[in-house]
Amino acid sequence: MELKTCSEVISFTRKLEEKNAAFYETFAKYHPQNSEVLLSMATENRKNITQVERAYYSVISDALEGCFVFCINPDKYSIPVQITEGEYFTQTLEKAIEMEGIAKRYFTDAAEQSRALIADVSRAFSIIARKRDSRISTLKSMLDDQP
Repeated sequence: MELKTCSEVISFTRKLEEKNAAFYETFAKYHPQNSEVLLSMATENRKNITQVERAYYSVISDALEGCFVFCINPDKYSIPVQITEGEYFTQTLEKAIEMEGIAKRYFTDAAEQSRALIADVSRAFSIIARKRDSRISTLKSMLDDQP
């Protein structure tokens, strides 16, 4: 099922970011040596939800919500990563990098599709997509630091 309306995309965004936050919280629990960085990423995921919702609620109207702004297939952005206890740190880091890449692609696509009709929401998506580049760099540097 494709997501067509802004409210559908906002709901999917919430689910995606909550799932990502839970991933980082579990990662921090199993690998406490980097828990500060990982828990800050979980916190940022939840702030992203607030940022997108604020942009959405500040511009939404009944007329706009009735429009089909998006054509997003959520299956393209599913994050099938689970952390298991005892998993190697590097394996989990690789999963995190994959997850961030998928999330970046989602936010980039959502920003592009919403640019013409809901610029504030598009801008929020773009900002979050750019943050993903920084997160990917941070995770890759953690991977490079492994023996």
